[in-house]
Amino acid sequence: MNVIDVAGLAKSFNGVVAVDHIALRVAAGEIVGFLGPNGSGKTTTIRMICGLLTPDAGEGTVLGFDVRRESALIKREVGYMTQKFSLYEDLTIEENLFFVARLYRLADRRQVVARTLEELGLKSRRRQAAGTLSGGWKQRLALAACIMHRPRLLLLDEPTAGVDPKARREFWDEIHRLAGGGLTVLVSTHYMDEAERCHRINYISYGKMLATGTAPEIVRASGLSTFVVTAPPAANLMARIEALDGVEQVAAFGSTLHVSGIDRDRLAAALAPLAREDGVAVAPGETSLEDVFIHFMAMGGGLAHEERRPS
Repeated sequence: MNVIDVAGLAKSFNGVVAVDHIALRVAAGEIVGFLGPNGSGKTTTIRMICGLLTPDAGEGTVLGFDVRRESALIKREVGYMTQKFSLYEDLTIEENLFFVARLYRLADRRQVVARTLEELGLKSRRRQAAGTLSGGWKQRLALAACIMHRPRLLLLDEPTAGVDPKARREFWDEIHRLAGGGLTVLVSTHYMDEAERCHRINYISYGKMLATGTAPEIVRASGLSTFVVTAPPAANLMARIEALDGVEQVAAFGSTLHVSGIDRDRLAAALAPLAREDGVAVAPGETSLEDVFIHFMAMGGGLAHEERRPS
């Protein structure tokens, strides 16, 4: 069963297209990543899915409810964590959760809050003011507020921006625990390691869906080939390599350069002379998800420029 099953979703603001007739399907219990550059339409899409925005066009269902006509019913079954921390900073963790419980008109609020504090590891800090929490603890409190009413779908809009790697890992461990219990999750992120922890990925750029699938499927479908160039210092070669035929992108990783392009034979031929130079080694490498998404961003930027140029 698809918890999210929408097609042709479109939304414009003052004549500017934010989402351009995209389709999205998410099965029950999946963790699906939603990726794309800033301004690509991720947040607008999430808000249409959770019933906060009405699509200009398109149709489908979320949790079995019509995305256009039954938005009020969708809102009751969804937990939505926004990019910005939106709870009261002058209230304690416990007071914030009681406030949210009253908003949802939950029965047995004391029991629900106690259970939520325990499940999210917040009990020892329950009397601490939210404004004094670190980014990681604020994130955990925001997640607690989103799931205390037991939603069936959790929408997370760049939830780990600005938190340290340890807090990010703990957050994702919690997301996988919740998904293991049957919760469906759609999460937007800019972090490639987080994208790889999703069951599937959707990549959107300038309102258009460019790729859908697992991380390995998206890498294979991109058609990119990658070579690793090692040289001391490798950075001195970057400008030369960027100018070679068949090279689409060059990225420095320590003492190596990752060189990618669509045509593997052209790329290999262009790099072959370098391999004959003293101290330079060229070897086949693995194309990463980050390589693919930089490639998508370049493609999307070109499309956007073409679409927006004056007539």
